[in-house]
Amino acid sequence: MSKPAAVSRARMYEVIRAPLITEKTTNGSEHGQVTFKVAADATKPEIKQAIEGLFKVKVKAVNTVTVKGKKKLFRGRPGVRSDWKKAIVSLADGHKIDVTTGL
Repeated sequence: MSKPAAVSRARMYEVIRAPLITEKTTNGSEHGQVTFKVAADATKPEIKQAIEGLFKVKVKAVNTVTVKGKKKLFRGRPGVRSDWKKAIVSLADGHKIDVTTGL
């Protein structure tokens, strides 16, 4: 397997949209996992490079999930929320990210 091309700093900020803070992701943080909302076209190697580049940590693994948008009523008319992608990032032992502080 070849090494992925380097990701530019601007692309890193595009890939990582926001940290995801829910009860479930908070439980994951006890096991060295952090969850982020990421760009829909982001790949696992890109996400890994972006996290390592922006937060100066060592990433052990990246798992991704495409969350399908819900069907909702908007002013009485049916609509659909956009699909989005989340990444569950497992950090190497001894590394951690404090998502409550900004970059």
